[in-house]
Amino acid sequence: MSEVTRTESDSMGEVNIAPGKYWGAQTQRAVENFGISPLRIPQQLIRALATIKRNAARANHELGILDKERADAIIQAADEMSSGRWDDQFPIDIFQTGSGTSWNMNANEVLANRANEILGKPLGTRDPVHPNDHVNRGQSSNDVIPTAVHIANRVSLEDTVAAVGELALSFEHKAKEFQDVVKLGRTHLQDAVPMTLGQEFSGYAVQLRKGARRLASCRDTLEELALGGTAVGTGINCAPGFADRAIAGIAADTGFPFVAAESRFEAIASRDAQVELMGAVNVVAVSLMKIANDLRLLAGGPRAGFGEIELPSLQPGSSIMPGKVNPVIPEMIIQVAAQLSGKATAVSIAGSHGPLELNMMHPLIAYETQSALELLASCCRASAERCVDGIKADVERCEYWIEWSLALVTPLANEIGYDRASQLAYKAYKERRTIREVAAEEAVLTKERLSELLNPRSMLSSE
Repeated sequence: MSEVTRTESDSMGEVNIAPGKYWGAQTQRAVENFGISPLRIPQQLIRALATIKRNAARANHELGILDKERADAIIQAADEMSSGRWDDQFPIDIFQTGSGTSWNMNANEVLANRANEILGKPLGTRDPVHPNDHVNRGQSSNDVIPTAVHIANRVSLEDTVAAVGELALSFEHKAKEFQDVVKLGRTHLQDAVPMTLGQEFSGYAVQLRKGARRLASCRDTLEELALGGTAVGTGINCAPGFADRAIAGIAADTGFPFVAAESRFEAIASRDAQVELMGAVNVVAVSLMKIANDLRLLAGGPRAGFGEIELPSLQPGSSIMPGKVNPVIPEMIIQVAAQLSGKATAVSIAGSHGPLELNMMHPLIAYETQSALELLASCCRASAERCVDGIKADVERCEYWIEWSLALVTPLANEIGYDRASQLAYKAYKERRTIREVAAEEAVLTKERLSELLNPRSMLSSE
């Protein structure tokens, strides 16, 4: 490894590179130009770039374009890059040139320098392995970066789908556990009619199952790769057979059925696949926001609120009020959901900025999609483990609210009429009494019939 500052050059002149850095002149210029945030390339995108470059070298060697010595050195360097060995050699801010050229050249330069080192040459020589002539042969940043984004998204999507499914399963288990806990349903935050806590939780489970299916439906479009389109989709400077070989190798290496894009012009010019993906992410975010707010309400109090469920007590909730415990996991979920919706909005805006033949917001799209998939997966798993799995029902509290609810008058309307039932409800409300007490006093039906109609369990659906 070099121990002194070295000088490299590109078409714009000379650039000084710090000791031990495997990147080259173009990466260094990007570092100096774009250092405006702490955000850097997602790790999964580094892995995707390594996969592309590895299989590009193989394809070029098989086609007789790249000799074995160079190809083997590039492949070894790419294997090391895939393992995470060179993660610290990717220093460029995500806010950079919109095509992601800086990221592509960063990968090209790191791999070329490492390949030359493998072949016994010092860093910075660009010989015998050149970052453009050999590592980037048959490629353009314009097809490499979209391809890398698709690979990274597709690989990460599986874990995200699984994590959403795990949270759904936690709610399914609770729905079964709470299937006999009768409670008061509410609409408009007002008393409605009886239901079971299990039914309420089953709704959350189905929301999440549908969310997982929506995410999974994005697989096919993410499996289409732009590689082979080079600059605008025509494939200029790309040898016949290169893309098919490289894409087949990517599919074999990752275990996912990647194929050439139906239209490489579409695959380079648009990022609709990512807009679609983030639309599905946003649906799950909206579901999580609703569910987390519901859990906070149901656990509210615990004495001066609904208090129908008890969330796990994880940490003290106040620096001034002893004994106060807050719904910390639902509050975390709500913040994550807000962040995910923001990311979806950012990708929607970015997707619309594809003038003519190239979307010019690839780095932002790459960062937002990858971070969203990873954040969603982590949030779902923490929510299941730290919250949902430990929820308990307060059966007595659930029964208390049903008895006090004016909604118990609803089944009486079929027998005594809507207006008479409304009169009973108003009287019970004004006198702060239960419907059962007022209906018995008014003798609107026989005692036996009242008992039958005002049994909360008789108001439940059999489903």
